[in-house]
Amino acid sequence: MKINHCILLSVLFLSWATAKAQESQVQTSNGSTVYTRATSYGLGFTSLQDTYLSPETYKGWEARFSRETLHQTKLKQGKIWQQTYFQGNFGYTDNRAENNKTATALANWNYGWYYRQPLTHNFDVLMGGVADLNGGFTYNMRNGNNPVSLRAHTSIDASVMALWNLQVRNHPLTLRYQANLPLLGMIFMPHYGQSYYEIFSIGERGGTLKVTTPFSTPSLRQMLSADYPIGKVTLRFTYVWDAQQAHINQIKSHIYSHVFMIGVVKRFQKL
Repeated sequence: MKINHCILLSVLFLSWATAKAQESQVQTSNGSTVYTRATSYGLGFTSLQDTYLSPETYKGWEARFSRETLHQTKLKQGKIWQQTYFQGNFGYTDNRAENNKTATALANWNYGWYYRQPLTHNFDVLMGGVADLNGGFTYNMRNGNNPVSLRAHTSIDASVMALWNLQVRNHPLTLRYQANLPLLGMIFMPHYGQSYYEIFSIGERGGTLKVTTPFSTPSLRQMLSADYPIGKVTLRFTYVWDAQQAHINQIKSHIYSHVFMIGVVKRFQKL
């Protein structure tokens, strides 16, 4: 348990430290910093299993919202970049017999730092680390005793981006690929068959907070996007492949998502 507390404190400290480091930013000639912000909405397919609720796999649709802010800092002659990424999604799924449904709502917040290395005049690679916070729930509409499965976990992720700036019919086109791989973190997970009444009312919390590694939570989030200006508006088209898995306390869970998103990119200066 002491190890769990140390890891949790480390994750919280990293989130606090990265927030404080916003003071180190590249400034324009008028003393402001240029930010790139994208807001996107999308729909797609999701597959869900949570053996705390049911051994069945549920499949259906998912709606997703995301908001990203990316900017350069003055560290290492401007080669250090900072990213803030928030997303929320809602999924509605059926089982194979189509006699039961689940509803899932999740939120995810990332705070990452990257080292940007140009490989050619129009192709850059960014490598870094991300503080990754997640929370939400899944509601099974036919379960009686335990109809809800809570989801709460945090991790430090390895992250990589590739940026490719092109010209299409004299218009700039920016292609980007990003992948986040959770390395070390913590997760809340009840024991198989244990109710939340036992955990929160009776106080039987032993073993519900676990350290996570790529072996216990083998997960990967990938995004491929294209930014293209149409008139005075820059649109972002994104495909998200999101695989979140866990096998802890004899409970297996996964959420696989394939989502297509469209959004608007804005660039602005901030003092």
